[in-house]
Amino acid sequence: MPVIESRLQPDSEAFQSHSTAMHALLGQLRAHEQRAVAASQASAPRFAKRNQLLPRERVALLLDPGSPFLPIASLAGLGHDQPDLTRSVPGAGVIAGIGFVSGIRCMVSASDSGIDAGALQPMGLDKQLRVQELALENKLPYVQLVESAGANLMAYRVQDFVRGGNIFRNLARLSAAGLPVITVTHGSSTAGGAYQTGLSDYIVMVRDRTRAFLAGPPLLKAATGEVASEEALGGAVMHTSVSGLGDYLAEDDRDAIRIAREILANINWPASRSVRDFKPPRHAAEELMGVMPADWKRPVDMREVIARLVDDSDFLAFSPDYGPATVCGHARLEGWPVGIITNNGPIDAAGATKATHFIQACCQSRTPLLYLHNITGYMVGVAHEEGGIIKHGAKMIQAVTNANVPQVTLHCGASFGAGNYGMCGRGFAPRFCFSWPNAVTAVMGGEQAAKTMAIVAEAAMARQGAVDQGKLDAIQQKIVERFEGQMSVFTTSALLLDDGVIDPRDTRAVLAEVFAICREADARTPQAMQFGVARP
Repeated sequence: MPVIESRLQPDSEAFQSHSTAMHALLGQLRAHEQRAVAASQASAPRFAKRNQLLPRERVALLLDPGSPFLPIASLAGLGHDQPDLTRSVPGAGVIAGIGFVSGIRCMVSASDSGIDAGALQPMGLDKQLRVQELALENKLPYVQLVESAGANLMAYRVQDFVRGGNIFRNLARLSAAGLPVITVTHGSSTAGGAYQTGLSDYIVMVRDRTRAFLAGPPLLKAATGEVASEEALGGAVMHTSVSGLGDYLAEDDRDAIRIAREILANINWPASRSVRDFKPPRHAAEELMGVMPADWKRPVDMREVIARLVDDSDFLAFSPDYGPATVCGHARLEGWPVGIITNNGPIDAAGATKATHFIQACCQSRTPLLYLHNITGYMVGVAHEEGGIIKHGAKMIQAVTNANVPQVTLHCGASFGAGNYGMCGRGFAPRFCFSWPNAVTAVMGGEQAAKTMAIVAEAAMARQGAVDQGKLDAIQQKIVERFEGQMSVFTTSALLLDDGVIDPRDTRAVLAEVFAICREADARTPQAMQFGVARP
């Protein structure tokens, strides 16, 4: 295939400026993530006194040494526990990601019980639901390390209680879909959270630490007057010898993790994974730090990004002279074919038509699709409306919606308006969706929104006989602040509008991993059943 000839100049002032800005944003990302690690680590003395491992130590012990691990939604809930982002603790009380356990690729979800005893934090429900959705769609065994104080009753909201039932419904769906659910209950699993343990195919409990009951001693006494100790009511020994809730009795956290790994090693599950020969890109991944301008309004040639992601920097452009602002083409990623769609400008009718054709052709050849977001929207204006931009854009959206191959989305720059939809934004359910630290998402730019509303407001004032320019300026400023305050990736990722923010230099490795996950899922046929596995 043709090799992309890079025109990027790493020694230029523009490149250095872009790189400096990206490094600064990446520093903010790492500072936010580290704050969650530190908050959990602060509980180390308490865990050591109880002879327990910290949540991240449990996850590390569960995973195969040296194997890749893809974290999911590490910024979830950022700014929702408190508005000062420099003090906010992200992660939503859940450590989650996709990794290898005994050679089997699994979805791993662990209560971060070093923070507020594992109680769900803001956006924690949404994060758990997303993690389960990924496990279902990608046919992954589900391993959960449970130790949670449950919901914070002081922050009770009825909608969270009702929606929380989806967590337990999904566990039943995973089991019925033939996807094993393995649970290690390290500590408390109370009230509705007890079903997080109960709706599992294999349950490991820890002597003197596991607690699983529908009503703990305080609620039991308040509801019925009965007095019981935690151990008698829901301890590991009782559940593994009397109630039948637990299958395996572990002596401590390490023993419990060992048992979980042995369970996965002994079930009949195909190991991963196929490897092909490939040549790396001809350009250094480090150069991805300086490709994207800090100002999203400045143009960028997205082929420079592609050249640093795909094998040997080879890219076979599809209809390059027709709708040229929309870039489509074939490439390979670690030896595997992929179709790529991105933009060097707004999508016009020809670009939308070309993208539609390309998506359908990729579906015909079962080639997965990668969308690289750098889009300010579809073209507008009289000529474009007369040219059918709405119907051609709708064609593209139809193709994206109904494509029957894995679709993966990466937010590299701007993602505005209907361009977000046509490029398989979060609302169109890509299999995975990640962002770079500079990514911005909105219905439109803040200045565009402000000018739009100012024109409307000015017309209304004129009809009333007087135009107040000061009031118009204030309206515009307020709208700009409102839009710019929400478009940052630190806002959108906190809301689970992506699956995580990644270092641009890690992009190729992340994409290779998620496409491998998709390939394995599509090739796998789990033994589905009418119902999930029931406890004895």
